Amino acid sequence: MTLAQVTAIMGTAAEAAEKGTLTFTDILGKIDDAVWGIPLIVLILACGIWLTIRTRGLQVRHLGRALKYMVKNEEGGDGDVTSFGALCTALSATIGTGNIVGVATAITIGGPGALFWMEVAAFFGMATKYAEGLLAIKYRVTDPSGNKLGGPFYYIENGMGKRWKWMAKVFAFLGVCVGLFGIGTFTQINGITSAANNFFNPMFDSPISVELFGNTYSLVTIIAGAVVTICAALVIIGGIKRISSIAQVVVPFMAVIYMLAVLVILICNVTAIPAALAEIVTSAFSFEINELAGGVVGILIAMKSGISRGIFSNEAGLGSAPIASAAAKTNDAVRQGLVTMTGTFIDTIVICTMTGLAVIIGGGWKPELGLEGVAVTTYSFQSCLSFLPSQVPAFILMICLVFFAFTTILGWNYYSERCLAYLAGANPVITKLFRWIYILAVAIGPYMTVSAVWTIANIFNGLMAIPNIIALLALSGVVAAETKAFNQRLKEKKKALG
Repeated sequence: MTLAQVTAIMGTAAEAAEKGTLTFTDILGKIDDAVWGIPLIVLILACGIWLTIRTRGLQVRHLGRALKYMVKNEEGGDGDVTSFGALCTALSATIGTGNIVGVATAITIGGPGALFWMEVAAFFGMATKYAEGLLAIKYRVTDPSGNKLGGPFYYIENGMGKRWKWMAKVFAFLGVCVGLFGIGTFTQINGITSAANNFFNPMFDSPISVELFGNTYSLVTIIAGAVVTICAALVIIGGIKRISSIAQVVVPFMAVIYMLAVLVILICNVTAIPAALAEIVTSAFSFEINELAGGVVGILIAMKSGISRGIFSNEAGLGSAPIASAAAKTNDAVRQGLVTMTGTFIDTIVICTMTGLAVIIGGGWKPELGLEGVAVTTYSFQSCLSFLPSQVPAFILMICLVFFAFTTILGWNYYSERCLAYLAGANPVITKLFRWIYILAVAIGPYMTVSAVWTIANIFNGLMAIPNIIALLALSGVVAAETKAFNQRLKEKKKALG
């Protein structure tokens, strides 16, 4: 979709809004529908399929090797943080509300079939993520301070050529917007405060409310928002090394805790899993009319919800992960590409699948309940673990969501800063000012509506993906050549060992 199309849509929507026929949410919805139309969905899937073909199914053949590289850092590699540290920084930005709230939202909108399309997109997205990590190392640069810098803006400029620098700048600008208004701030802090409300408010007969900005908010929302904002500020001021050190501890620990909790849910409801899987596949190819979507064919809604929320969660094709990958201590682009690829596997194939099954089995997604956001997941977890006090699953979910979302706030601050540095140069004054603006965005996130928050995030995600996907397709020959050379080295090494 072109800028002219977006402008036209906004103009038409604005005129309608003036006449009182459209709300701000309606305007956002129309822009979202235009951005996440069939062309973008096809482009993202086609990129993953094409890279899968060109790398000969690398995400299947080398998954075991990738998982091994993930936990075994390369010795003597050149960079700022370890490969595992770079992966954890990337995972800190991907494992967040998308895994808990995003999956629930996708299923609520698109039905159980949305999970199927999320998995399809993730499978091909692993090849996309591999290419992103590989190109990040191959085309990274070293700044005057000795720091390694890389990402889509550098492989667009250095890989595609200087005449494409304008597209690199477009990507960098959108990257700043995604951090400030999309994945990095509003959705994460909104998810945290929603989870806190779902846990604490039921404990009181009359939860304390405070009037702010002309609206009424619970005291829990205000306190939780303030605490998270302060904690985020303390870490963000420290930069990439502090973010990486925090991520290496928090991300693996909370990921394991969350997966164990969901595994318990699935084991306790193991007899319901076959029916849930059947419902997922059936719904994915359903051509029934979706009444909530205004008569749009159901399969299209499932595809759009699954793919867009899947990208929100694992960020394959978005171009964010290679920004972190470029800082890894490695001299092997293919090796780092494989490590980067594991992020999509862990995020979507493992965590999102487990969450999706729990949501479908628990039934919180059903339209008649009228739930949205984290409330869908909370209801489903409580339903699946009905033999426990309702506060137990709600507490576990709240704690996991708080830490997942918190690390995502940190990771996306780093991404946004790197994008800003590409646009404005490594100016310490600008960087410091941006950090405070970012922190301010975190502070106001709790006071935005859930639907508006997720729609804004979707719009910026889609726009950011376009220049990156174009670059990946243009440089797919480089990815194929590097992969072929890597496979040849493995054969020679195996032959030498006898």
